Amino acid sequence: MATTPGLVDSYGRIARRLRLSITDRCMFRCVYCMPEQVVWMDRRHVLSFEELVRLSRIAVSLGVERIRVTGGEPLVRRDVPELLRALGGIPNLRDLSLTTNGVKLPEMAVALREAGLRRINISLDTLRRDRFVEIVRRDAFEDVLAGIRAAEAAGFEEIKLNCVVMRGINDDELVDFARFARDTGHQVRFIEFMPLDGDSIWDRSKVFTCEEILARVNAVFPTLPPRNEGTADPAREYAFADGRGAIGIIASVTRAFCQWCDRVRITADGKLRNCLFAVTETDLKTPLRAGASDDDIAALFRAGVYGKWAGHLINSPLYQKPERTMHAIGG
Repeated sequence: MATTPGLVDSYGRIARRLRLSITDRCMFRCVYCMPEQVVWMDRRHVLSFEELVRLSRIAVSLGVERIRVTGGEPLVRRDVPELLRALGGIPNLRDLSLTTNGVKLPEMAVALREAGLRRINISLDTLRRDRFVEIVRRDAFEDVLAGIRAAEAAGFEEIKLNCVVMRGINDDELVDFARFARDTGHQVRFIEFMPLDGDSIWDRSKVFTCEEILARVNAVFPTLPPRNEGTADPAREYAFADGRGAIGIIASVTRAFCQWCDRVRITADGKLRNCLFAVTETDLKTPLRAGASDDDIAALFRAGVYGKWAGHLINSPLYQKPERTMHAIGG
């Protein structure tokens, strides 16, 4: 494949991180992510491991340095360690990580670690079993806790916990989660509730803001100013003032970081999305399966990234909710 320019959009931002969704399927039905009744993608349309690796290799050749494997729930696909091993072998890929709900980690954590995975994010929105059932609509709280323990035992270098904060639902647990972060050493990343849910329950009144999260945590466990302000990292990281760990906050709604965004996404059915909230996509799967060359695919990557918006429009009357919900986009 010929040497080509990197993935630059019309505002000069360079895409260096890829969110790679490998399935839309999940055993959970989280209220902020997907509907209770869902129609899965036809398996014929889901990219094979070979296709996922080829697209990833092309992306890395264009300057992508980091890949995060997502779903749905990525661990419901068979032989995920083999995929991770293949992705990890791509020259010039600097970092490979994975986001999971944790349920399958007791049986898979060791294999994932042996496949070369170093960093893992586990979703956990509450520390109460009854509330877990309300949010996830499945009774698997103890399974997720077992998954966290399995990840610890497997020796991952970094374990982070993702917590979507919803006003009146779990915002009263912020201090408990901060204490959990301090006790375990795992960074808890609080995520503002975004309008990508399956049942259209989102409205602005349910968004517990970054400022409110910080105020609640700081009242008990003071934090320092964010150590990565003005970077492309999606989470602003706040170390505790006494040195015992840190929390992260992803404030996509109230403190959008679009001006620094360096991410691009590929859905499980092979569509390139240049923004989480994009309403258009670039089809990579059809030309891929029709025999397109790497250069042809690279041109589609460049065109898709170039058309990236200046920023999402959540805070504008012009905002249009994407047709896909979060589980079908890739977290």
